[in-house]
Formats: sequence, C-alpha cells, structure tokens
Amino acid sequence: MRKTLSIKEFVSEVKKGNISVLEHTEQVLQQAEESNREHHHFNIIAKKEALKQAEEAEALIRTGRHKGKLLGLPVSVKDCICVKGIESRAGSKILSGYMPLFDATVIGKARAEGAIIIGKTAQDEFGFGTFSANVGVGFERPRNPLDPSRSCGGSSGGSAGFTALSSFAHASIAESTGGSIACPASFCGVVGLTPTYGRVSRYGLIDYANSLDKIGSIGKSVEDAALLLEVISGHDANDSTSLPEEALPLSSLRWESKFRVGVLRDFFEGCDDAVQKQCMRALDELEKHGAIVEEIELPLNAKYGIAAYYLISTAESSTNLARYCGMRYGLHERLEGNFNEYFSKVRSCGFGEEAKRRILLGTFARMAGFRDAYYLRAMKARTKLIGEFKRAFERFDLLANPTMPIAAPTFEEIGKLSPMQQYAMDLCTVPANLAGLPHASVPVGSGGKMPVGLMLTADHLQEEKLVKGALALEAVLK
Repeated sequence: MRKTLSIKEFVSEVKKGNISVLEHTEQVLQQAEESNREHHHFNIIAKKEALKQAEEAEALIRTGRHKGKLLGLPVSVKDCICVKGIESRAGSKILSGYMPLFDATVIGKARAEGAIIIGKTAQDEFGFGTFSANVGVGFERPRNPLDPSRSCGGSSGGSAGFTALSSFAHASIAESTGGSIACPASFCGVVGLTPTYGRVSRYGLIDYANSLDKIGSIGKSVEDAALLLEVISGHDANDSTSLPEEALPLSSLRWESKFRVGVLRDFFEGCDDAVQKQCMRALDELEKHGAIVEEIELPLNAKYGIAAYYLISTAESSTNLARYCGMRYGLHERLEGNFNEYFSKVRSCGFGEEAKRRILLGTFARMAGFRDAYYLRAMKARTKLIGEFKRAFERFDLLANPTMPIAAPTFEEIGKLSPMQQYAMDLCTVPANLAGLPHASVPVGSGGKMPVGLMLTADHLQEEKLVKGALALEAVLK
C-alpha cells in the first residue's frame, strides 16, 4: 500500500495514470476486511459493488471522460445513509434486509465526482449514543484504532475509526444529530466537519430527529474533510429542508488566523485537566499567530442545552421509529395475533435497549397533557438558545470549546455510566447542533495518549470562515 496521500494528491496521481483505481480498490477492500475482524468499523463491506465501480472508473479514465474531484477515492458511508443495492440498516436489527432502491443525494453527488463507495460504517443504533456502544442487536461495537479497548465515539464511530486507521487516502460521509461527527472525530484524532442545518441534503437519510440531523464529512485533514463537504453540499429539490445555497469552494481555501475567537468558558468546566490543557495550548498558538482570543459565557446553553436537546430528539425519534412495525420493510415475523401483538413482538426483538428507552421518553414527552409541559417548552427554549449564540456572533467570528470533556474512554468505563451520565457527555457538542450551526472538530494533541479535539463553531452559513479557522488551527499546531 502506498504512503498516505491527501485526497487531492491521490486524485492527481490517478489522473496521471500512476495509480490503478481497480488495483488500489482491491488493496483497500483487503485492508478493510482484515481490520474489520478486530475493529468492526464496517457493518457491510461492499466488495462486489466497489469493484464494479472501480472497473467503470478505469474505463472512463482510459477514454479521458472522467475528471471528478474524488476520482477513484475510496469513501465509506455511515449506515444510516441509503446506498442503492447495499443493505442499509442504521445499525439496527429492525431494518435487516432493507436494500434501498435509490441513492441518497449525497451518494449520487459523490459518485458523480468519481468516488468509490466501499461500505457502510458501524454506528449506534439509529444514532442513539455518544460512544458507539449502543449498537443494535447482533452488531459489533466499533473499536478505537489507537486502543481497541476504547470507544471510537458515537454515533459515527465506524466512519471516524476507519478514517484514522486507513493507510490510504480516504474520507467518510457521516451524520450528526447532537455531535455524532465531532465526538468520534475527537476520540479518533481525525477531522469532522458538520455543516449548517440544510446546507447538505438529507434526502436518503434514515432519520434520528428530523429538525436536528445533518450529513457531513470526516477526513484525515481539514482539507480532505472540506473537499468531501464541498462535493456533497448544495440545494436539493427532493429535500424540503434544503437551503437554496450553492456548494462552496471549501477545498481551495487557505488558512487564516486573524479572527476574533470566543472561548466558551462554561464548556471547559468539568473537562479533564489534560483536555483543557491541550485545548488552551492550541488557542494560545492561534493567538500568537494573530487571533484575538477572549473568554465568553453561554449560560443558557450550558444550563438548558442538554435537557432541550434530549426532549426534542427523543420526541422526534419516537415518531420516526413508529414506521418500523414489521409490515412494510425490514424485520418481520410470522403474522400471528392482532396488530398490537404483532407490532409489539417485532419491535421487542428488533430494537436494542437504548432505542426502546428513547421511544418511551419521546412518546411520554408527546402525550396529551405532557406535550405543552415538555416538548413545546423545549422548542421555546431552543429559540432562546439560538438567540444566545446569535448575540455571541455579533462579537466573535468563531467560538471554541473542547469537543468532548474526556479523551476516549474504555468500554469498561462506559459500562459504569448511567444513561443520564452518558447523555451529560454531550454538553460540548449538543448546543451547536441544537442551533443548527456549522462546526468542526480538529485534533489538537493528546490526553493520556489518546487524541483530544478542539471544536470551532461558526454562525449559520459561515462554512468558509469555519474552514479557514480550522485550517489555521491545524497549521499553527504543526
């Protein structure tokens, strides 16, 4: 296997004829299969489909008809994003056997630029988790490539894990609801880019919570993640939440450090000392290179962000999961008893424990007599939390905080946490996701030999500013 190249370098070598797409894809699939025995980063490795795509790319290259930005690049896809003809289960037994008849919009865009889809990556069931420990019935938990006893982070754990592990140019199409791109990027030492809500089409996404879900990218570098995000973004008539914004030339940006950066003091409290140390060191370096760095507080987000997020997300997820009744697609059983009996039987054996917990929480929050007290109040709180962010962006270009309060924990440590303690781990990532703001997690060092990420957040539709800041952070630390 050749030394790791950036995506641009790899594509350049492919176009020059120095790399055979078919031979390279065969090597990539072999490494994926070998590493998957220990790390479980893939739910499905699409060997047959990937080789077919590689053969088609080779034919186009020979005739000079393919000039794509991702030509020949192996790209993995989170399991909750539909890929035509490849089983897509969102990490859940309840969707066993579901073979989409179409590509999600982001998959179509990636393919149009020459990407080779190599498989579906492991995740928490429907995205319900922070550590990719809540995988569905019959699935394996993805393991951190730096220490298999530790978590990859969630819920896009397989995407971040394989991106960090792979010894070749690679990027992954991932998805975030409350931090599911940033968290695993931090734990695995890679870059995660989450766009403004609506910047990237959700058409073909198996939803967790409709008003929160965002498809983004994970790459080995800011440039790689930005290039993939550039390719998959843009307006889509198939998605009613898609913004009328054209794709941005993110991959051609250069780093810039002359920003006003607000350090979110509330989100540093409670973080491990090693995490705080590495994040502050990175911010000090930015300041040395011209950034204006000042502390700021977001007290409303710090106090109410987690509560509002989990009320809204569980209410929306319980609604979304009602469709999985064993009648139309996915898992089904022998038709016995009345509908309620059959429905309950399928869901009892098809959903994991965390999915059941969130269905119960969300259904309770939407019930008559509780809807006003919980769900609607959470939605009103969300508006206040967005307003607090907007006031902060009147003073600052970017906001900064640790991506996660800890470095990647062991599965034994995770097992000792209560569900509420696990939910509280999302404090640093939930507010930006609740507000639909673009953000990036960039590796800035290590705490206890495991990676630490710093999260930068920009105002709505300010991805260019975000990428410039993330490139600066990456550059000054080198």
